[in-house]
Amino acid sequence: MLGFWYNGNAITKDTIDLSITDPGLLYGATVFTTMRVYQFLDHSLTQWAGHCDRIKTSLDTFGWQQPDWSQLRHGADWMTQHYPVLRIAVFPDGREWITGRALPEDLTQRQTAGIAAWVAGGLARSLPSHKTGNYLAPWLALQAAQRMNAQEAILTNSAGDWLETSTGNLWGWKEGHWWTPPLESEILPGLLRSRLISWLKWHNEEVTEAPWNAALVEHFDAIAYTNCVVEVIPIHTVLNTGTTLSYAPTHPGIQTLRDLFFEEGN
Repeated sequence: MLGFWYNGNAITKDTIDLSITDPGLLYGATVFTTMRVYQFLDHSLTQWAGHCDRIKTSLDTFGWQQPDWSQLRHGADWMTQHYPVLRIAVFPDGREWITGRALPEDLTQRQTAGIAAWVAGGLARSLPSHKTGNYLAPWLALQAAQRMNAQEAILTNSAGDWLETSTGNLWGWKEGHWWTPPLESEILPGLLRSRLISWLKWHNEEVTEAPWNAALVEHFDAIAYTNCVVEVIPIHTVLNTGTTLSYAPTHPGIQTLRDLFFEEGN
């Protein structure tokens, strides 16, 4: 155990001391962001400023206290000596809590061969425009998906439209361009999602933001999900109620999306 960072201090154990009345413990009252560190925090692919802005925006929206940002940065710098992936959470009173983890051992395999996903009907994130500590619905969906021998879960709304996966944003290839669910569908405005849309449009590539209803998802040639840690992961199989949908994990559009990610990060 290499430790974690909490409220201005490096902690070299695997427990944290919280009051039994702490709202973070009682209600999941924290906001957080998860980043992959590419060599150092200020590397363009790490998106340090974007992750900090995500936290600042949510804290302002909720009327919570901003952390000591220099202290938080110091903690993040310390954590990058030990971990390639950081989860930075902030409590309502401004306390910062930074944990770390390794990249998934099978990440290259997932990026190359793709994964299976399961449609988790009726499960959607709380306060979807923000990353809060109340992540019960995605966690439950992912646990259920794994029991179905799938590696991801797809969250839906009451109409059955696909929204996002338990950990990332959805992308689909059809009619020669990419499609993604719109923010109006109440999904997380993922940092990588936003950057990919900007990069695609900069390269004069069309991106359609439209609800992913049953009629649309059946006609995609390829689908993938993205987040700041795993980058671009193809989905080759989707298990839906009574239906199995198959997609091409090696579709050239997916490789183009991945190439664009690294091209713009250099």
